[in-house]
Order: sequence, then C-alpha cells, then structure tokens
Amino acid sequence: MTKPNPHHRTSSDWIFQAPGAVQRFEAFFADNAYAPHRHDTYAIGWTLAGVQTFDYRGAVRRSLPGHAVIVHPDELHNGFAGTDEGFRYRVLYVEPADIQAALGGKALPFVPDGVSNDPRLRCAVTRLLGSYEDQLAPLEYQDAIFDLAQAMDAVAGQGSTRRKRFDYQAAETARQYLCRHWDESVTMEELETVCDRDRWQLSRDFRALFGTSPYRYLVMRRLARARERLAEGAALVDVAVDCAFSDQSHMTRHFRKTYGITPRRWLAALQR
Repeated sequence: MTKPNPHHRTSSDWIFQAPGAVQRFEAFFADNAYAPHRHDTYAIGWTLAGVQTFDYRGAVRRSLPGHAVIVHPDELHNGFAGTDEGFRYRVLYVEPADIQAALGGKALPFVPDGVSNDPRLRCAVTRLLGSYEDQLAPLEYQDAIFDLAQAMDAVAGQGSTRRKRFDYQAAETARQYLCRHWDESVTMEELETVCDRDRWQLSRDFRALFGTSPYRYLVMRRLARARERLAEGAALVDVAVDCAFSDQSHMTRHFRKTYGITPRRWLAALQR
C-alpha cells in the first residue's frame, strides 16, 4: 500500500501499517478519529503534526508534535483533531505481558496524564516509532520495549499499589491459557483450577499485572484475530463466526467498544 504524502493536505482519513509483525500504524484524521473506547494494550503514540486531542480520565488532553502519548490498558478514551488542520500520528500497541517481561511482576506503570514530554519517554518512544519504514528485528524490539518499560516505571513513580506483592506466575499461567483457548468459553472456575489460585485473588492480580480483566483479555484475543482476518479480505459475517462471536453485530459492538471505530470504517481507512 502506498502511504499518502504527509505534506499534502487531505480531508480523507487514512491508516498505514508499518512493515513487520509489530503492530505499528501511522494515521491521519481530519476530524473525529475514534469514539470512546478502551483496549487491553498500552497505546504508545507519537504526535507528528496538528493537535492530537482526546478525553482521558476526566480531562481533555492535547498532544503537540513531538509529545509522547501513553494510554494505559482499559482506560476509556477517544480521539479527535484539536484544530481544523487535522492531526497525524504514529502509534504502537504494546501487550502488558511484554512490559511485565521487563519488570518481572510489578504493577503496571501508570502515566496519569496520558501525554508526556519527559525526555526518557520521548527517547524510548522514538526508538519504537522513529524508523517507521523499516521492520523492527525481534531483538531490536525486545531491547526497545525494555527501555520503554524502564522509562514508564521511572516516570510513574512508586505509589502504594505498586508496592504490593502479586502472584505473577499464576497470572501469567492464566494469560497463556487464555491465549491458547481464545475461541472457547473459559470460566473463572476453570482458571482457578489451571492456576491453583483462588479465583478472586487471581482476578485482582491479573488486573494489576496485565491492566484488564481475564474476560476482556479473552475478547481482545478474538478481536485481534478478527482484525487479521478482515485485513486478509474475509467477509464480516464469516469473521464473526470464525472468531467465536455470536453474530456480526455482536462482533461489531465489541470492535467499536475496543477500537473506537467500526470494522467497516477501519477497513476503509486501512485500504485508503
């Protein structure tokens, strides 16, 4: 796909995916980008042009060119242009499990404002989103994620929640089980048995370590697979069935709730 010239003014929204397996996107939106939604990954962004604006944790956040955007998993947010010029940005979706691999069982770092000009974060984000046209080699990505995790941990500080102890092994066992059984109806009783951990303690630890609930994590695995199938050209109705949703409307509701955009609009912007 040919990426639109970023210096050419356009009123058409577009999304361009970087090469490689890592989920990195560059996009332009002229007006409203995303409806309120939440996802189970970190959204790590870098504003390139215009004013990237979003409602987050009870306030309007504005990111200017060069600022880093750090949206925490499961935090409700939207996205829209802060001026008539629209806005262009890059974004990387990072699994909390990748951050945990670097932090080793701490509560996930939380950057409360969602926008930061901290040089440590800017440097870490630049490593991941700067050389955008080139694929990230596996070791390069792991090194950059380690730097990002350390930067977020330093900026987030050491609150009381972050000093608590969690059963990282049990939570990670549950996460891996959900990844393997994404197309099945998994229960907390089942996870309790698999992890040998009280279901309520497991649920609390899972939320603290991976930023969302086990159920939401399971649904997100289905949606991730749905996006892959849609990008391959599969029909919406077939994708819904193949990805364990009851029907197309059920998948669309979850898709919009998670990504802030309908499957059809996402596909149209991606193809444009």
